[in-house]
Amino acid sequence: MKPSALFLPALFLVAAPLVFAQAPAATQAPAPKSDLLAPTLGVKSAAQIDREWQQSVAKYDGARKLLLAEAAKQANDGPYRPDWATLVNYQQPRWYKDAKFGIFIHWGVYSVPAAENEWYPRNMYRPSEGAYKDFQARFASKDPALKDEKGYKDLIPLFTAAHFDPAAWARLFKESGAQYVIPVAEHHDGFAMYDSSLSDWTVVKMGPKRDTLGELASAIRAQGLHFGLSYHRAEHDWYFDGGRSIRSDVNDPQYASLYGPAHQWMASADGDHDLRDDWTYVSQAWTDDWLARATELVEKYKPEVVYFDWWAGQPNYRRPVTEFTAFYYNFAQAHGYTGVIDIKDYALNWKAGARDFERGQQDRILPGHWQTDTSISNASWGYLEHDTYKTPDALIGELIDIVSKNGNLLLNIGPRADGTIPEPVQQTVLDMGAWLKVNGEAIYATPPWKRFGEGPTQVKAGAFQDSADKPYTPQDFRFTARGKTVYALGMACPANGKATIHSLGWAHEGHSMPLVSVELLGSTGKVTWAQNADALEVTLPAGAACKYAYALKLTPAAK
Repeated sequence: MKPSALFLPALFLVAAPLVFAQAPAATQAPAPKSDLLAPTLGVKSAAQIDREWQQSVAKYDGARKLLLAEAAKQANDGPYRPDWATLVNYQQPRWYKDAKFGIFIHWGVYSVPAAENEWYPRNMYRPSEGAYKDFQARFASKDPALKDEKGYKDLIPLFTAAHFDPAAWARLFKESGAQYVIPVAEHHDGFAMYDSSLSDWTVVKMGPKRDTLGELASAIRAQGLHFGLSYHRAEHDWYFDGGRSIRSDVNDPQYASLYGPAHQWMASADGDHDLRDDWTYVSQAWTDDWLARATELVEKYKPEVVYFDWWAGQPNYRRPVTEFTAFYYNFAQAHGYTGVIDIKDYALNWKAGARDFERGQQDRILPGHWQTDTSISNASWGYLEHDTYKTPDALIGELIDIVSKNGNLLLNIGPRADGTIPEPVQQTVLDMGAWLKVNGEAIYATPPWKRFGEGPTQVKAGAFQDSADKPYTPQDFRFTARGKTVYALGMACPANGKATIHSLGWAHEGHSMPLVSVELLGSTGKVTWAQNADALEVTLPAGAACKYAYALKLTPAAK
């Protein structure tokens, strides 16, 4: 029913004063709008910042609580406990010691800019860095009023993995001669390259919208290779702290679940990253989340190797790392395998895992089996346009040297954002695989001999020393063994086809092993040789192929 006309004046009289009463409010200046991008370094306390992050991931509190309960239960159910009295009894599995060669994969949103290095996400918020200038030039808005609104989050849609073929990757790794493969499950940027139930920022929910880690795990195992994963979330606690000192989206609480707390990194003053002198704020809420995500990775993907980067050794992680170690080793035992944790510095007691030396080597045989991880790229772990790469010759020499000293080589590659592997990278690992098909007998499942080698070229021990390596000469040899058989690996091909190996002379280590035969692996030609007091003198077969390095199989007389 329509209102009667008699009521219209009355309605107007009642309503009119309300209209006039509201008019002054319309002329008032609006309340100032807070700038969510404004710098927060020194404005918000560490506790405030951490609470913002906790609130941003609060919807996953239930799932996180369940995972932590599962980790605590499994950590106390099996041969290990979260204490070093049991964890130091750990023994590495035989397959890991025998494998000698693995592939590492750094692939993620940081592959999109293809510039600087894999720390682009951090450095793009640091005005003095090339990554900052690159992002501003290529990705930021050209409108000065909007230029600070875009950030790392805006690169995620560009990470498409449109040509990602996990089966093709796995076939390449098999042909490379690698025995295990370790993709990065989560790097310092906090973007999960797996199907996480604790994050919105995952490769399943954004970007490619597929479980790239799960697909890789299946493809790698289908090739008969061992599958592992690496987990770098510890560093995410502070990784984006540069964004807090400038106007950026890191300061906006709505993105805290991606950028993390971004606490100020208070590293050691002398710049050597000594974690004993690191005073960065790390909350228990953060380390609990770290542990829950690590637990989820193990339960969902059952990796045979878990690799932690160096900051897992920061003092605040000692409790969760200890609990994770007991959980993981017990979980693996319950599922029929022995897990391996690759560690740096002091993340674990060295007896409880496999020590890893980033871009480094050793100058002697270490009693405990160890690993070097290095990148095929000279400048980065992730993909770069116009990158330069290590040669097959250099990498094979590095592999031989490491094996002779009781170690493994984990060689990293960086695929493009579209999921393709650069052609020079493919060719290099295929060249390594071709060499291993001929000489793998002297590499796989070979413990060190009495001494690692001889010759004028020595390497410097420790991490970050691979750039100091010098080319090997025909006078350089490395040794491995299998039972009573010894392998002498020539580190460079002799132009005259002759080799002199002093260690095998009767007056040296050769005194206990008079030889009955010397063979060149990969050749049916006859090796001419003579063992005397000073050396083993060898002439390789005429026309024998020698590329990069060669291996002599030395058979001692029966006793």
